[in-house]
Amino acid sequence: MASNGVNGEIPEDANEHCPGPQSESAGKADACAGCPNQEVCSNAPKDPDPDPDLVSIAERMATVKRKILVLSGKGGVGKSTFSAQLSFALAEADRQVGLLDIDICGPSIPKMLGLEGHDVHQSNLGWSPVYVESNSNLGVMSIGFMLRHPDDAVIWRGPRKNGLIKQFVKDVYWGELDYLVVDAPPGTSDEHISIAHFLKASGIDGAVIVTTPQQVALIDVRKEISFCRKVGIKVLGVVENMSGLKQHLSDLKFSRVSESGSETDVTEWALNLIREKAPELLDTFACSEIFDSSQGGAQKMCLEMGVPFLGKVPMDPQLCRAAEEGRSCFEDKSCSVSALALKGIIEKLIALE
Repeated sequence: MASNGVNGEIPEDANEHCPGPQSESAGKADACAGCPNQEVCSNAPKDPDPDPDLVSIAERMATVKRKILVLSGKGGVGKSTFSAQLSFALAEADRQVGLLDIDICGPSIPKMLGLEGHDVHQSNLGWSPVYVESNSNLGVMSIGFMLRHPDDAVIWRGPRKNGLIKQFVKDVYWGELDYLVVDAPPGTSDEHISIAHFLKASGIDGAVIVTTPQQVALIDVRKEISFCRKVGIKVLGVVENMSGLKQHLSDLKFSRVSESGSETDVTEWALNLIREKAPELLDTFACSEIFDSSQGGAQKMCLEMGVPFLGKVPMDPQLCRAAEEGRSCFEDKSCSVSALALKGIIEKLIALE
């Protein structure tokens, strides 16, 4: 849909979800309705020659062994936390890892990798990823590095997002990589269509989908699986995140709530009572279901849809703290509950090499 769609480029004034002027559905798709370029696109001859940008992308991706998308049906399920910790774990397993953040409007990866305030630099080979100081095996690229201020909003339509994602996969020089982990925004929007299109020639090894256990989240995960099947991306598996709260009892806070609703902290009293009456409880974990999983959660959904279930990760305040501080949850024993669960999931992904 482009009166100025030279070489298949999607113009600035195109509708959202534009299929592209070289697509067979150009000017005919539902997304084309009302576009100022609709008539031109529907009558334009389709170029039989390969898109030179796609050729360049395939050449750039030739040094990347495996490409994994991390997806989610909804926001707020911990997808980016999983992407960050997956990348940390792969790098700590002596893999060369690139983490590409294509969540254009909500780039949280720089913070989760401890890279806020860094800038993107350019060399004669292309854009250079920003590397994690504690692990030179892990490079990161995100629009977050390009914002003047971290609070700046990115208010872009689909074509501009599409253009930046193309630059990320065409112009970033990753070098030799064992893994390129792509952290995508929630849902099935322009970013997903773009990355699937741009990496089609070089191949995507598969997608990991992150969800929480309740049906409200799983409804959208089913759509995510359907999207993957329609665009030819293998679903490597589903991760059930925030699968119940699991916290060391000694880390809990205790309170009394009066009939009027006022709250009094009684943590010190409660812990002293436990130390006196049942000290062995201090070595246990308190567990609680946060989301309703009575209908079987992600595991049952995977069985119904015929996709692998990779495992459950409990809600762990220590993991949340690691993400806030931009560090690996595997570097010490503070995240023992979640780190063990994540390690089991990541080992399954490594076994697919």
